[in-house]
Amino acid sequence: MVEECVDNIIYRQAIRIRYVKTILKSVSGRLRSSELTAIMGPSGAGKSTLLNILTGYKTSGAEGSITMNGHERNLSAFRKLSCYIMQDNQLHMNLTVEEAMKVAANLKLGSHISQAEKEEVIKEILEILGLSEHRRTMTSNLSGGQKKRLSIALELVNNPPIMFFDEPTSGLDSSSCFQCISLLKTLARGGRTIICTIHQPSARLFEMFDALYTLAEGQCVYQGSTSQLVPFLRTIGLNCPSYHNPASFIIEVSCGEYGDNIKNLINAINNGKYDIREGHTFPETKDGMNNCTAATGILKNGDNVDKLKIKNKNDISNLEEKFQEEKTGEINNGKLIPGYATNDIAKQIPLELPVLLKENFNRWYSLKAYYLAITISDIPFQTIFCVLYVTVVYFLTSQPADMSRFSMFVGTCLLISFVAQSVGLVVGAAMNVQNGVFLAPVMSVPFLLFSGFFVSFDAIPVYLRWITYLSYIRYGFEGTALTIYGYGREKLKCFQVYCHFKNPETTLEELDMLDADFTLDILALVLIFVVLRISAYLFLRWKIKTVR
Repeated sequence: MVEECVDNIIYRQAIRIRYVKTILKSVSGRLRSSELTAIMGPSGAGKSTLLNILTGYKTSGAEGSITMNGHERNLSAFRKLSCYIMQDNQLHMNLTVEEAMKVAANLKLGSHISQAEKEEVIKEILEILGLSEHRRTMTSNLSGGQKKRLSIALELVNNPPIMFFDEPTSGLDSSSCFQCISLLKTLARGGRTIICTIHQPSARLFEMFDALYTLAEGQCVYQGSTSQLVPFLRTIGLNCPSYHNPASFIIEVSCGEYGDNIKNLINAINNGKYDIREGHTFPETKDGMNNCTAATGILKNGDNVDKLKIKNKNDISNLEEKFQEEKTGEINNGKLIPGYATNDIAKQIPLELPVLLKENFNRWYSLKAYYLAITISDIPFQTIFCVLYVTVVYFLTSQPADMSRFSMFVGTCLLISFVAQSVGLVVGAAMNVQNGVFLAPVMSVPFLLFSGFFVSFDAIPVYLRWITYLSYIRYGFEGTALTIYGYGREKLKCFQVYCHFKNPETTLEELDMLDADFTLDILALVLIFVVLRISAYLFLRWKIKTVR
Protein backbone atom coordinates (compact mmCIF):
# COMPACT_ATOMS: atom_id res chain seq x y z
CA MET A 1 0.00 0.00 0.00
CA VAL A 2 1.31 3.42 -0.83
CA GLU A 3 0.21 6.20 1.50
CA GLU A 4 1.04 9.87 1.00
CA CYS A 5 0.37 12.98 3.05
CA VAL A 6 1.48 16.57 2.87
CA ASP A 7 3.10 16.11 6.24
CA ASN A 8 3.68 12.39 5.85
CA ILE A 9 3.82 10.52 2.64
CA ILE A 10 3.44 6.95 3.80
CA TYR A 11 3.58 4.09 1.35
CA ARG A 12 3.42 0.49 2.36
CA GLN A 13 2.37 -3.04 1.57
CA ALA A 14 2.80 -4.69 -1.79
CA ILE A 15 3.61 -2.33 -4.59
CA ARG A 16 4.19 -4.52 -7.60
CA ILE A 17 4.82 -3.78 -11.23
CA ARG A 18 3.92 -6.80 -13.30
CA TYR A 19 5.87 -6.79 -16.47
CA VAL A 20 8.53 -9.43 -17.02
CA LYS A 21 9.54 -9.34 -13.36
CA THR A 22 8.49 -7.78 -10.08
CA ILE A 23 10.31 -4.47 -9.77
CA LEU A 24 9.15 -3.36 -6.32
CA LYS A 25 8.48 -5.96 -3.64
CA SER A 26 6.10 -4.89 -0.88
CA VAL A 27 7.97 -1.70 -0.05
CA SER A 28 6.69 0.74 2.55
CA GLY A 29 7.73 4.22 3.57
CA ARG A 30 6.96 7.69 4.81
CA LEU A 31 7.81 11.03 3.26
CA ARG A 32 7.21 14.18 5.29
CA SER A 33 6.47 17.80 4.61
CA SER A 34 9.10 20.52 5.10
CA GLU A 35 11.74 17.91 4.26
CA LEU A 36 13.94 17.28 1.26
CA THR A 37 13.92 13.53 0.72
CA ALA A 38 16.25 11.59 -1.55
CA ILE A 39 15.36 8.25 -3.09
CA MET A 40 18.60 6.36 -3.74
CA GLY A 41 19.69 2.95 -4.89
CA PRO A 42 21.80 1.12 -7.45
CA SER A 43 20.76 1.01 -11.09
CA GLY A 44 17.70 -1.19 -11.49
CA ALA A 45 16.71 -0.93 -7.84
CA GLY A 46 13.33 0.58 -8.70
CA LYS A 47 13.87 4.28 -7.93
CA SER A 48 12.16 5.64 -11.04
CA THR A 49 9.37 3.08 -10.78
CA LEU A 50 8.64 4.11 -7.20
CA LEU A 51 8.70 7.78 -8.14
CA ASN A 52 6.36 7.18 -11.08
CA ILE A 53 3.90 5.37 -8.81
CA LEU A 54 4.01 8.07 -6.14
CA THR A 55 3.41 10.81 -8.70
CA GLY A 56 0.60 8.91 -10.42
CA TYR A 57 2.55 8.91 -13.67
CA LYS A 58 2.26 5.12 -13.72
CA THR A 59 -1.19 3.87 -12.77
CA SER A 60 -1.31 0.42 -14.34
CA GLY A 61 0.41 -2.79 -13.33
CA ALA A 62 0.72 -1.82 -9.65
CA GLU A 63 -1.03 -3.19 -6.57
CA GLY A 64 -1.68 -1.20 -3.43
CA SER A 65 -3.31 2.03 -2.37
CA ILE A 66 -2.25 5.61 -1.73
CA THR A 67 -3.67 7.80 1.01
CA MET A 68 -3.11 11.43 1.92
CA ASN A 69 -3.36 12.30 5.59
CA GLY A 70 -4.96 8.93 6.23
CA HIS A 71 -7.54 9.22 3.44
CA GLU A 72 -7.53 7.40 0.14
CA ARG A 73 -5.84 9.52 -2.48
CA ASN A 74 -7.97 10.99 -5.23
CA LEU A 75 -5.58 10.89 -8.16
CA SER A 76 -7.23 13.74 -10.05
CA ALA A 77 -7.10 16.05 -7.02
CA PHE A 78 -3.59 14.92 -6.15
CA ARG A 79 -2.25 15.85 -9.58
CA LYS A 80 -3.62 19.35 -9.14
CA LEU A 81 -1.69 19.69 -5.89
CA SER A 82 1.59 18.19 -7.07
CA CYS A 83 4.02 18.43 -9.95
CA TYR A 84 6.54 16.07 -11.50
CA ILE A 85 9.72 17.60 -12.91
CA MET A 86 11.36 14.98 -15.09
CA GLN A 87 15.03 14.37 -15.69
CA ASP A 88 15.18 15.95 -19.14
CA ASN A 89 14.32 19.63 -19.30
CA GLN A 90 11.29 19.51 -21.60
CA LEU A 91 10.91 23.17 -22.55
CA HIS A 92 9.71 25.24 -25.48
CA MET A 93 13.06 26.23 -26.89
CA ASN A 94 11.68 28.98 -29.16
CA LEU A 95 10.41 31.06 -26.22
CA THR A 96 12.29 33.42 -23.96
CA VAL A 97 12.33 32.80 -20.22
CA GLU A 98 9.75 35.53 -19.66
CA GLU A 99 7.49 34.26 -22.44
CA ALA A 100 7.63 30.71 -21.07
CA MET A 101 6.70 32.00 -17.62
CA LYS A 102 3.80 34.01 -19.02
CA VAL A 103 2.47 30.95 -20.81
CA ALA A 104 2.68 28.95 -17.58
CA ALA A 105 1.03 31.73 -15.56
CA ASN A 106 -1.85 32.14 -17.99
CA LEU A 107 -2.47 28.40 -18.19
CA LYS A 108 -2.08 27.56 -14.50
CA LEU A 109 -3.42 30.64 -12.70
CA GLY A 110 -6.49 31.24 -14.82
CA SER A 111 -8.35 34.40 -15.76
CA HIS A 112 -9.57 35.20 -12.25
CA ILE A 113 -6.10 36.56 -11.39
CA SER A 114 -5.19 39.89 -12.95
CA GLN A 115 -2.32 40.29 -15.36
CA ALA A 116 -0.55 42.58 -12.92
CA GLU A 117 -0.66 39.90 -10.21
CA LYS A 118 0.67 37.32 -12.65
CA GLU A 119 3.52 39.64 -13.59
CA GLU A 120 4.38 40.08 -9.91
CA VAL A 121 4.39 36.31 -9.36
CA ILE A 122 6.68 35.82 -12.37
CA LYS A 123 9.03 38.57 -11.23
CA GLU A 124 9.40 37.21 -7.70
CA ILE A 125 9.89 33.59 -8.82
CA LEU A 126 12.58 34.58 -11.30
CA GLU A 127 14.34 36.65 -8.64
CA ILE A 128 14.35 33.78 -6.16
CA LEU A 129 15.66 31.31 -8.74
CA GLY A 130 18.30 33.69 -10.06
CA LEU A 131 16.80 34.02 -13.53
CA SER A 132 15.87 37.71 -13.51
CA GLU A 133 18.80 38.74 -15.68
CA HIS A 134 17.86 36.07 -18.22
CA ARG A 135 14.26 37.21 -18.76
CA ARG A 136 14.94 38.05 -22.41
CA THR A 137 17.16 35.04 -23.07
CA MET A 138 15.90 32.35 -25.42
CA THR A 139 15.35 29.07 -23.61
CA SER A 140 17.57 27.29 -26.13
CA ASN A 141 20.49 29.54 -25.11
CA LEU A 142 20.29 28.76 -21.38
CA SER A 143 22.87 26.58 -19.65
CA GLY A 144 21.94 23.20 -18.20
CA GLY A 145 21.59 24.58 -14.68
CA GLN A 146 19.51 27.52 -15.88
CA LYS A 147 17.19 25.21 -17.81
CA LYS A 148 16.73 23.11 -14.68
CA ARG A 149 15.87 26.22 -12.67
CA LEU A 150 13.44 27.34 -15.37
CA SER A 151 11.75 23.93 -15.26
CA ILE A 152 11.26 24.43 -11.53
CA ALA A 153 10.14 28.03 -11.98
CA LEU A 154 7.41 27.01 -14.43
CA GLU A 155 5.94 24.57 -11.92
CA LEU A 156 6.18 27.04 -9.02
CA VAL A 157 3.74 29.41 -10.69
CA ASN A 158 0.77 27.75 -8.99
CA ASN A 159 2.93 26.73 -6.02
CA PRO A 160 2.17 23.00 -5.57
CA PRO A 161 2.55 21.61 -2.02
CA ILE A 162 4.22 18.43 -3.29
CA MET A 163 7.03 18.36 -5.83
CA PHE A 164 8.72 15.33 -7.37
CA PHE A 165 12.07 15.45 -9.18
CA ASP A 166 13.65 12.72 -11.26
CA GLU A 167 17.45 13.04 -11.11
CA PRO A 168 17.47 16.87 -10.72
CA THR A 169 21.30 17.00 -10.76
CA SER A 170 21.72 14.93 -13.92
CA GLY A 171 24.08 16.62 -16.39
CA LEU A 172 25.04 19.45 -14.01
CA ASP A 173 28.50 20.37 -12.77
CA SER A 174 29.28 20.32 -9.06
CA SER A 175 28.52 24.02 -8.56
CA SER A 176 25.18 23.78 -10.39
CA CYS A 177 24.33 20.62 -8.44
CA PHE A 178 24.88 22.44 -5.16
CA GLN A 179 22.75 25.39 -6.29
CA CYS A 180 19.98 23.04 -7.44
CA ILE A 181 19.84 21.05 -4.20
CA SER A 182 20.08 24.28 -2.16
CA LEU A 183 17.05 25.54 -4.06
CA LEU A 184 15.11 22.35 -3.37
CA LYS A 185 15.95 22.57 0.32
CA THR A 186 14.73 26.18 0.41
CA LEU A 187 11.48 25.09 -1.22
CA ALA A 188 11.08 22.32 1.35
CA ARG A 189 11.62 24.77 4.19
CA GLY A 190 8.64 26.69 2.85
CA GLY A 191 6.40 23.80 3.90
CA ARG A 192 6.50 21.68 0.77
CA THR A 193 7.11 17.99 0.44
CA ILE A 194 10.08 17.64 -1.90
CA ILE A 195 11.01 14.17 -3.17
CA CYS A 196 13.72 13.43 -5.70
CA THR A 197 15.63 10.47 -7.02
CA ILE A 198 19.38 10.87 -7.09
CA HIS A 199 21.97 8.37 -8.24
CA GLN A 200 25.04 8.92 -6.06
CA PRO A 201 25.47 12.40 -4.56
CA SER A 202 28.70 13.78 -3.21
CA ALA A 203 29.16 13.93 0.56
CA ARG A 204 28.47 17.67 0.44
CA LEU A 205 25.17 17.18 -1.36
CA PHE A 206 24.21 14.18 0.76
CA GLU A 207 24.41 16.26 3.95
CA MET A 208 21.87 18.71 2.51
CA PHE A 209 19.10 16.10 2.36
CA ASP A 210 16.85 15.81 5.39
CA ALA A 211 15.74 12.25 4.76
CA LEU A 212 16.88 9.25 2.76
CA TYR A 213 14.98 6.34 1.28
CA THR A 214 17.24 3.64 -0.18
CA LEU A 215 16.20 0.77 -2.43
CA ALA A 216 18.07 -2.41 -3.34
CA GLU A 217 16.67 -5.22 -5.46
CA GLY A 218 13.23 -3.62 -5.31
CA GLN A 219 13.10 -3.47 -1.50
CA CYS A 220 13.79 -0.82 1.13
CA VAL A 221 17.12 -1.11 2.94
CA TYR A 222 17.02 2.23 4.75
CA GLN A 223 14.52 4.93 5.59
CA GLY A 224 15.19 7.81 7.91
CA SER A 225 17.27 10.91 8.41
CA THR A 226 20.59 11.14 6.60
CA SER A 227 22.40 11.87 9.88
CA GLN A 228 21.30 8.50 11.29
CA LEU A 229 22.43 6.39 8.33
CA VAL A 230 25.98 5.69 9.56
CA PRO A 231 24.93 4.93 13.18
CA PHE A 232 22.18 2.65 11.92
CA LEU A 233 24.52 0.71 9.65
CA ARG A 234 27.02 0.38 12.51
CA THR A 235 24.43 -1.45 14.63
CA ILE A 236 24.28 -4.29 12.11
CA GLY A 237 28.03 -4.56 11.71
CA LEU A 238 28.52 -2.28 8.70
CA ASN A 239 31.08 0.37 9.58
CA CYS A 240 31.44 3.23 7.12
CA PRO A 241 35.19 3.97 6.74
CA SER A 242 36.41 7.35 7.96
CA TYR A 243 36.30 10.11 5.34
CA HIS A 244 34.12 7.88 3.16
CA ASN A 245 30.97 9.27 1.56
CA PRO A 246 27.97 7.69 3.37
CA ALA A 247 25.94 7.88 0.16
CA SER A 248 28.59 5.90 -1.69
CA PHE A 249 28.86 3.44 1.19
CA ILE A 250 25.15 2.57 1.28
CA ILE A 251 25.18 2.11 -2.50
CA GLU A 252 28.22 -0.16 -2.23
CA VAL A 253 26.50 -2.16 0.49
CA SER A 254 23.37 -2.40 -1.65
CA CYS A 255 25.47 -3.71 -4.53
CA GLY A 256 26.89 -6.47 -2.33
CA GLU A 257 30.46 -5.17 -2.13
CA TYR A 258 30.56 -5.87 1.62
CA GLY A 259 28.85 -9.24 1.49
CA ASP A 260 25.23 -10.27 1.40
CA ASN A 261 23.73 -7.73 3.78
CA ILE A 262 20.59 -6.80 1.85
CA LYS A 263 18.32 -9.24 3.71
CA ASN A 264 19.61 -8.01 7.07
CA LEU A 265 18.97 -4.41 6.09
CA ILE A 266 15.49 -5.20 4.80
CA ASN A 267 14.61 -7.02 8.00
CA ALA A 268 16.12 -4.30 10.18
CA ILE A 269 14.05 -1.62 8.50
CA ASN A 270 11.06 -3.96 7.94
CA ASN A 271 11.14 -3.13 4.23
CA GLY A 272 10.43 0.53 4.94
CA LYS A 273 7.87 0.29 7.75
CA TYR A 274 10.41 1.64 10.26
CA ASP A 275 11.65 5.20 10.07
CA ILE A 276 15.07 5.89 11.60
CA ARG A 277 15.04 9.41 13.01
CA GLU A 278 17.51 11.56 14.92
CA GLY A 279 17.27 11.38 18.69
CA HIS A 280 16.85 7.60 18.88
CA THR A 281 19.42 5.03 19.89
CA PHE A 282 19.98 1.68 18.29
CA PRO A 283 20.03 -1.08 20.93
CA GLU A 284 21.35 -4.37 19.64
CA THR A 285 19.85 -7.79 20.08
CA LYS A 286 21.86 -10.89 20.96
CA ASP A 287 22.45 -11.74 17.36
CA GLY A 288 23.70 -8.25 16.63
CA MET A 289 20.49 -7.21 14.87
CA ASN A 290 19.04 -3.86 15.73
CA ASN A 291 15.64 -3.75 17.39
CA CYS A 292 14.35 -0.96 15.19
CA THR A 293 10.84 -1.41 16.49
CA ALA A 294 11.73 0.17 19.79
CA ALA A 295 14.40 2.46 18.44
CA THR A 296 12.28 4.42 16.02
CA GLY A 297 9.51 5.23 18.44
CA ILE A 298 7.10 5.23 15.50
CA LEU A 299 5.79 1.70 15.26
CA LYS A 300 5.74 -0.93 18.00
CA ASN A 301 5.50 -4.65 17.54
CA GLY A 302 1.91 -5.69 17.00
CA ASP A 303 0.75 -2.19 16.11
CA ASN A 304 -1.53 -1.88 13.14
CA VAL A 305 0.22 0.00 10.36
CA ASP A 306 -2.80 2.26 9.96
CA LYS A 307 -2.17 3.69 13.47
CA LEU A 308 0.75 5.74 12.19
CA LYS A 309 -0.23 9.36 12.68
CA ILE A 310 1.18 12.80 12.15
CA LYS A 311 3.11 13.91 15.24
CA ASN A 312 3.65 17.60 14.49
CA LYS A 313 1.03 19.77 16.20
CA ASN A 314 1.27 22.27 13.38
CA ASP A 315 0.54 19.61 10.79
CA ILE A 316 -2.56 20.29 8.75
CA SER A 317 -5.24 17.67 8.51
CA ASN A 318 -6.20 18.11 4.90
CA LEU A 319 -3.97 18.66 1.90
CA GLU A 320 -6.57 20.52 -0.11
CA GLU A 321 -7.26 22.92 2.78
CA LYS A 322 -3.58 23.75 2.94
CA PHE A 323 -3.46 24.43 -0.74
CA GLN A 324 -6.49 26.73 -0.61
CA GLU A 325 -5.19 28.60 2.45
CA GLU A 326 -1.81 29.18 0.85
CA LYS A 327 -3.37 30.57 -2.33
CA THR A 328 -3.59 33.97 -0.62
CA GLY A 329 0.08 34.11 0.35
CA GLU A 330 3.03 35.80 -1.28
CA ILE A 331 6.72 35.29 -1.94
CA ASN A 332 9.13 36.98 0.43
CA ASN A 333 12.63 36.78 1.89
CA GLY A 334 13.76 34.08 -0.48
CA LYS A 335 10.96 31.79 0.74
CA LEU A 336 8.21 30.82 -1.63
CA ILE A 337 4.71 30.95 -0.21
CA PRO A 338 1.76 30.21 -2.55
CA GLY A 339 -0.21 32.98 -4.18
CA TYR A 340 -0.46 32.44 -7.70
CA ALA A 341 2.52 20.33 -44.98
CA THR A 342 1.98 16.61 -44.51
CA ASN A 343 5.70 15.63 -43.87
CA ASP A 344 6.14 18.79 -41.60
CA ILE A 345 2.80 18.16 -39.87
CA ALA A 346 3.79 14.50 -39.36
CA LYS A 347 6.82 15.75 -37.37
CA GLN A 348 4.92 18.30 -35.26
CA ILE A 349 3.34 16.04 -32.66
CA PRO A 350 6.29 13.61 -32.18
CA LEU A 351 8.64 16.57 -31.60
CA GLU A 352 6.22 18.20 -29.15
CA LEU A 353 5.30 14.96 -27.38
CA PRO A 354 7.87 15.18 -24.53
CA VAL A 355 6.70 18.69 -23.62
CA LEU A 356 3.07 17.63 -24.02
CA LEU A 357 3.59 14.68 -21.66
CA LYS A 358 5.10 16.89 -18.97
CA GLU A 359 2.63 19.75 -19.21
CA ASN A 360 -0.42 17.53 -19.59
CA PHE A 361 0.60 15.38 -16.62
CA ASN A 362 1.22 18.46 -14.45
CA ARG A 363 -2.26 19.72 -15.35
CA TRP A 364 -1.28 22.75 -17.36
CA TYR A 365 -4.03 21.81 -19.79
CA SER A 366 -6.05 18.82 -20.92
CA LEU A 367 -5.30 16.80 -24.02
CA LYS A 368 -8.55 18.07 -25.57
CA ALA A 369 -7.47 21.66 -25.02
CA TYR A 370 -4.05 20.99 -26.57
CA TYR A 371 -5.54 19.27 -29.60
CA LEU A 372 -8.14 21.99 -30.09
CA ALA A 373 -5.43 24.64 -29.80
CA ILE A 374 -3.16 23.14 -32.48
CA THR A 375 -6.21 22.67 -34.71
CA ILE A 376 -7.44 26.25 -34.40
CA SER A 377 -4.00 27.88 -34.46
CA ASP A 378 -3.18 26.31 -37.83
CA ILE A 379 -6.39 27.44 -39.54
CA PRO A 380 -5.37 31.09 -40.22
CA PHE A 381 -2.00 30.09 -41.71
CA GLN A 382 -3.46 27.29 -43.77
CA THR A 383 -6.21 29.58 -45.04
CA ILE A 384 -4.05 32.60 -45.88
CA PHE A 385 -1.27 30.69 -47.64
CA CYS A 386 -3.68 28.45 -49.53
CA VAL A 387 -5.84 31.36 -50.71
CA LEU A 388 -2.80 33.36 -51.83
CA TYR A 389 -1.35 30.46 -53.81
CA VAL A 390 -4.65 29.38 -55.35
CA THR A 391 -5.58 32.96 -56.34
CA VAL A 392 -2.30 33.44 -58.20
CA VAL A 393 -2.62 30.08 -59.95
CA TYR A 394 -6.27 30.64 -60.88
CA PHE A 395 -5.86 34.01 -62.57
CA LEU A 396 -2.42 33.36 -64.12
CA THR A 397 -3.93 30.39 -65.96
CA SER A 398 -6.68 32.69 -67.37
CA GLN A 399 -9.62 30.99 -65.68
CA PRO A 400 -13.07 32.69 -65.88
CA ALA A 401 -13.44 35.78 -63.73
CA ASP A 402 -16.53 34.31 -62.17
CA MET A 403 -16.79 34.83 -58.41
CA SER A 404 -18.95 31.77 -57.76
CA ARG A 405 -16.64 29.51 -59.78
CA PHE A 406 -13.58 31.04 -58.11
CA SER A 407 -15.12 30.58 -54.63
CA MET A 408 -15.88 26.93 -55.37
CA PHE A 409 -12.30 26.39 -56.54
CA VAL A 410 -10.76 28.08 -53.50
CA GLY A 411 -13.10 26.25 -51.13
CA THR A 412 -12.20 22.87 -52.60
CA CYS A 413 -8.49 23.60 -52.39
CA LEU A 414 -8.86 24.69 -48.77
CA LEU A 415 -10.61 21.44 -47.90
CA ILE A 416 -7.85 19.45 -49.63
CA SER A 417 -5.28 21.39 -47.60
CA PHE A 418 -7.08 20.72 -44.32
CA VAL A 419 -7.51 17.03 -45.10
CA ALA A 420 -3.82 16.68 -46.07
CA GLN A 421 -2.87 18.35 -42.79
CA SER A 422 -5.14 15.92 -40.95
CA VAL A 423 -3.38 12.98 -42.61
CA GLY A 424 -0.11 14.36 -41.28
CA LEU A 425 -1.56 14.67 -37.78
CA VAL A 426 -2.74 11.06 -37.86
CA VAL A 427 0.69 9.85 -38.95
CA GLY A 428 2.44 12.04 -36.38
CA ALA A 429 0.13 10.95 -33.57
CA ALA A 430 0.51 7.26 -34.38
CA MET A 431 4.24 7.11 -35.17
CA ASN A 432 7.59 8.57 -34.19
CA VAL A 433 9.50 11.11 -36.30
CA GLN A 434 11.58 8.59 -38.25
CA ASN A 435 8.69 6.30 -39.18
CA GLY A 436 6.34 9.19 -39.84
CA VAL A 437 8.65 11.02 -42.25
CA PHE A 438 9.23 7.78 -44.17
CA LEU A 439 5.70 6.38 -44.18
CA ALA A 440 3.70 9.58 -44.80
CA PRO A 441 4.83 9.89 -48.46
CA VAL A 442 4.55 6.13 -48.96
CA MET A 443 1.00 6.09 -47.63
CA SER A 444 0.06 8.93 -49.99
CA VAL A 445 1.03 6.95 -53.11
CA PRO A 446 -2.10 4.70 -53.22
CA PHE A 447 -4.35 7.72 -52.74
CA LEU A 448 -2.59 9.47 -55.62
CA LEU A 449 -2.65 6.45 -57.96
CA PHE A 450 -6.39 5.92 -57.49
CA SER A 451 -7.34 9.59 -57.62
CA GLY A 452 -8.21 9.56 -61.33
CA PHE A 453 -5.30 11.85 -62.19
CA PHE A 454 -2.95 9.26 -63.70
CA VAL A 455 -5.56 6.68 -64.66
CA SER A 456 -9.20 7.47 -65.43
CA PHE A 457 -11.78 5.78 -63.26
CA ASP A 458 -13.14 3.60 -66.07
CA ALA A 459 -9.65 2.21 -66.71
CA ILE A 460 -9.25 1.03 -63.10
CA PRO A 461 -10.17 -2.68 -62.66
CA VAL A 462 -13.55 -3.18 -61.05
CA TYR A 463 -12.13 -5.12 -58.12
CA LEU A 464 -9.81 -2.16 -57.29
CA ARG A 465 -12.22 0.66 -58.03
CA TRP A 466 -13.49 0.72 -54.45
CA ILE A 467 -10.12 2.14 -53.36
CA THR A 468 -10.90 5.37 -55.24
CA TYR A 469 -13.67 6.10 -52.76
CA LEU A 470 -11.11 6.17 -49.93
CA SER A 471 -8.83 8.65 -51.70
CA TYR A 472 -9.24 12.23 -50.55
CA ILE A 473 -7.13 13.28 -53.55
CA ARG A 474 -9.82 11.81 -55.83
CA TYR A 475 -12.52 14.06 -54.35
CA GLY A 476 -10.27 17.11 -54.40
CA PHE A 477 -9.20 16.49 -57.99
CA GLU A 478 -12.78 15.83 -59.07
CA GLY A 479 -14.07 18.92 -57.29
CA THR A 480 -11.51 21.28 -58.81
CA ALA A 481 -11.99 19.77 -62.29
CA LEU A 482 -15.75 20.37 -62.08
CA THR A 483 -15.29 23.99 -60.97
CA ILE A 484 -12.89 24.68 -63.87
CA TYR A 485 -14.52 22.76 -66.72
CA GLY A 486 -18.08 22.20 -65.57
CA TYR A 487 -21.21 24.26 -65.06
CA GLY A 488 -21.62 25.30 -68.71
CA ARG A 489 -18.28 26.94 -69.22
CA GLU A 490 -17.94 28.41 -72.71
CA LYS A 491 -15.62 26.86 -75.24
CA LEU A 492 -11.93 27.51 -74.82
CA LYS A 493 -10.02 29.70 -77.25
CA CYS A 494 -8.03 27.74 -79.80
CA PHE A 495 -5.64 28.98 -82.48
CA GLN A 496 -5.12 25.66 -84.27
CA VAL A 497 -7.09 23.84 -86.97
CA TYR A 498 -8.29 21.16 -84.54
CA CYS A 499 -8.51 21.38 -80.78
CA HIS A 500 -9.76 18.20 -79.18
CA PHE A 501 -10.25 19.77 -75.75
CA LYS A 502 -11.81 23.01 -77.00
CA ASN A 503 -15.09 21.97 -75.47
CA PRO A 504 -14.64 21.82 -71.64
CA GLU A 505 -17.01 18.86 -71.40
CA THR A 506 -14.54 16.83 -73.47
CA THR A 507 -12.02 17.14 -70.67
CA LEU A 508 -14.55 15.93 -68.10
CA GLU A 509 -15.50 13.06 -70.41
CA GLU A 510 -11.87 11.97 -70.77
CA LEU A 511 -11.53 12.09 -66.98
CA ASP A 512 -14.77 10.09 -66.58
CA MET A 513 -16.30 12.94 -64.56
CA LEU A 514 -19.40 13.83 -66.57
CA ASP A 515 -21.62 12.27 -63.92
CA ALA A 516 -19.62 13.60 -60.98
CA ASP A 517 -21.37 15.63 -58.29
CA PHE A 518 -19.54 18.61 -56.78
CA THR A 519 -21.70 18.54 -53.63
CA LEU A 520 -20.82 14.90 -52.97
CA ASP A 521 -17.14 15.70 -53.41
CA ILE A 522 -17.35 18.47 -50.81
CA LEU A 523 -19.31 16.31 -48.38
CA ALA A 524 -16.81 13.47 -48.83
CA LEU A 525 -13.89 15.80 -48.06
CA VAL A 526 -15.66 17.13 -44.97
CA LEU A 527 -16.40 13.58 -43.77
CA ILE A 528 -12.80 12.47 -44.33
CA PHE A 529 -11.57 15.58 -42.51
CA VAL A 530 -13.75 14.85 -39.47
CA VAL A 531 -12.78 11.15 -39.39
CA LEU A 532 -9.07 11.94 -39.65
CA ARG A 533 -9.22 14.61 -36.94
CA ILE A 534 -10.99 12.27 -34.55
CA SER A 535 -8.56 9.47 -35.42
CA ALA A 536 -5.57 11.74 -34.77
CA TYR A 537 -6.95 12.62 -31.33
CA LEU A 538 -7.57 8.98 -30.44
CA PHE A 539 -4.09 7.98 -31.61
CA LEU A 540 -2.57 10.81 -29.55
CA ARG A 541 -4.49 9.79 -26.45
CA TRP A 542 -3.42 6.18 -26.97
CA LYS A 543 0.22 7.20 -27.41
CA ILE A 544 0.22 9.23 -24.19
CA LYS A 545 -1.16 6.27 -22.26
CA THR A 546 1.32 3.82 -23.77
CA VAL A 547 4.32 6.11 -23.22
CA ARG A 548 3.46 6.39 -19.54
